[in-house]
Amino acid sequence: MPVYEYLCDACGPFTDFRPMAECDDPQVCPQCAEMAPRVILTAPAFACMPAERRTAHATNERSRHAPQTVAEYKAKHAAGCGCCSPKKSPRLMTKSKSGAKGFPTARPWMISH
Repeated sequence: MPVYEYLCDACGPFTDFRPMAECDDPQVCPQCAEMAPRVILTAPAFACMPAERRTAHATNERSRHAPQTVAEYKAKHAAGCGCCSPKKSPRLMTKSKSGAKGFPTARPWMISH
């Protein structure tokens, strides 16, 4: 359950665990038993979050309001770019004295050109 912040007029701010369905409902102050509204006093703790997760959150926020089109995606990434293409296993290539290429382990029945 997430922690929410509340502000009591008499006692000041306090926090409480509540279900997400009840996040906007007022909460009873633990000191004076008066109803206190929910407030946002502190920023989310993004500094403690790993960099990969912060980047993912930033990407999600950006894409929610302005999704990237296919044309924008293709303009940024060339065909076969290293960041989007799956990593291919390196092929073993041999060269003869004449400079002809050969792939002995891939398809030995094929003639190299």
